[in-house]
Amino acid sequence: MELLIGDKLWSSWSLRPWLALKRTGAPFTETLIRLRSEQTGADARAAGSPTSLVPVLKDGDLAIWDSLAICEYLAEKFPAARLWPADPAARALGRAAAAEMHSSYPSLRGECPMDLSFRETVTVSEATHSDLRRLVELWSGLLTRFGGPFLVGEWSIADAFFTPVATRLRSYGLRLSDYADLGPCGAYAERLLETPEFLEWEKGAIADVRG
Repeated sequence: MELLIGDKLWSSWSLRPWLALKRTGAPFTETLIRLRSEQTGADARAAGSPTSLVPVLKDGDLAIWDSLAICEYLAEKFPAARLWPADPAARALGRAAAAEMHSSYPSLRGECPMDLSFRETVTVSEATHSDLRRLVELWSGLLTRFGGPFLVGEWSIADAFFTPVATRLRSYGLRLSDYADLGPCGAYAERLLETPEFLEWEKGAIADVRG
């Protein structure tokens, strides 16, 4: 398998399926498509992206675009990896959380794009405050219902989808305690950034910048 990804420093959508693919333990190759370039679209298309965007998973003659579609494909292809929990309720709520991240939080994403090299406390808009309040509500509800340590119990695709959000909280000095978190949500965000898979991605991002 081959995964087309954008720069590890910035590409939140590439990070999500990369984490899931790493969790499967299956061998794969990475093809880096440089972002923020006039050539980005053409390079992605030449590498096999049907939309000129990344990420794309290539498995034989199959090319799957869209982060969520890639993750769902991996969950079906590698059931032993348990990318979704066996419990139907946990699986349904995990999917709902991932889909919400996929389609929501526009202000947080726009004001605070993923940048693993950035460290500065910023003032954000009321729209982003609203996104963060919803984030705490969502995380708190799932962590309480399933008991952690991740959103629906053990690590799942839902956690892959919120890992880039955890990087944003760290990069922009956003404290969830300011949005009614009593501690569990902040601790969960820290756990996301301590997984071996994320640490490997971050190491690669730093190496790429230095290289």
